[in-house]
Amino acid sequence: MPVPRPVGKESSLTLERGLALLQAVADADSEAPNISDLAAAIGASRAAVYRLLGPLQARGLVRREGSRVRLGLGVLRLAARVLPQLRFAALPILRDLAERAGATAHLTVAEGGEAQAVAVVEPSWTTFHVAYRVGSRHPVSRGAAGRAIDLPPADPGTRPQWVTTHSELQPGAYGVAAPVRGVAGLRASVGVVAMEQLEAEEIGPQVVAAAAAVAAALS
Repeated sequence: MPVPRPVGKESSLTLERGLALLQAVADADSEAPNISDLAAAIGASRAAVYRLLGPLQARGLVRREGSRVRLGLGVLRLAARVLPQLRFAALPILRDLAERAGATAHLTVAEGGEAQAVAVVEPSWTTFHVAYRVGSRHPVSRGAAGRAIDLPPADPGTRPQWVTTHSELQPGAYGVAAPVRGVAGLRASVGVVAMEQLEAEEIGPQVVAAAAAVAAALS
């Protein structure tokens, strides 16, 4: 007599397959995948794919066009909640960094070839500081915040784990930034910017630590 499978395990497997199916739809490069494509991608039968599509369609995460499947507008609604949650997680860390460094601290996220500031905190005790607007965009190839996003990992002691720049985005401004590593799907950096020269050997490790703290908060 077969042993019944625990309900919790069954639910977990269904969720895992449903997420795999959603990922397979998202990973399609050009033409929307059909039911057979999706079945092959997740290692399931066509009947199983049809069953999994039901809840995803009900929540607007996918839509059917005949036998082909595309992402639905529900994905956009979920995506719209990502930046506020990033901001909420990063603000306490940025606030501490800004106060210690005496410079404007920011979290910057890459979207394609552009970098966007999604959270900014200005220090409370400085005579003057750089005003950096949330939503500001610039190429990822410019400014410490952009250059740090794709900074290759290096063994400690071989080279700095941060990037420094001067006057790349704003005349006279100094920037120090480090990448946020270890968060799947996220290309981002944490940094500071000031109108006075920053002591990179002092500020750099603080920025690296703040970037690591942001990664931990998002994990």
